[in-house]
Amino acid sequence: MKLLIKTILILATIFTITLLAIKFSGILTIEDIKEIFTNLKSQPSYILGSLIVLLLFIDLFIAVPTMTIIILSGYFLGFELALFYTTIGLLSASLTGYFLSKKYGKKILDKLSQDEEQKLEMRELFNKHGVLVLVLSRAVPMLPEISSCLAGTCKMSLKRFLLAWFLGTVPYVCVMSYAGSISNLDNPMPAIYAALGITILFWFVWMIFIKFNKEKKLENI
Repeated sequence: MKLLIKTILILATIFTITLLAIKFSGILTIEDIKEIFTNLKSQPSYILGSLIVLLLFIDLFIAVPTMTIIILSGYFLGFELALFYTTIGLLSASLTGYFLSKKYGKKILDKLSQDEEQKLEMRELFNKHGVLVLVLSRAVPMLPEISSCLAGTCKMSLKRFLLAWFLGTVPYVCVMSYAGSISNLDNPMPAIYAALGITILFWFVWMIFIKFNKEKKLENI
């Protein structure tokens, strides 16, 4: 358990540093993204779609405002195209994190701990609860990337990983891109309501999951 928490904290620190670096450097702000999307609106949709895929892919390495990009995609491209391009972008980032961690995760774990029992416990713990973590990961910023990396590090099967990913991500993307498609600059409320609603829903399920695990642990004592 300690090694899993330590790994999560290290990954969270790395993603947080990149997020703060982007935020305070002013290299890529939300206003910049809106302006770029507006300039590309008159171009063929695949050009803007390719940019959306790229932005969501680099979120694995440099934290970007994922929810905002999905909402803006719905607004500028419409629901169907936004769903298509954002799903490709998010999936490419998650699969890259999964496969990179599957290949190099063991080397990193070896540097974090020499205790083989701790490593085994971490893998067993994540494989036990990892599916639910992946399904609910969209509730917390940076958790989708962290959970994808942990899935690869802990050798979760690709089939299991993809099942959990699609269960958690596709409904989320559908809601956010549709909300963006029916919103506009004069009426952003559908997007705001969708963002609040889906975040609250995921957090509510998270709380139930945490409470259930606490009760289960008390029963085993």
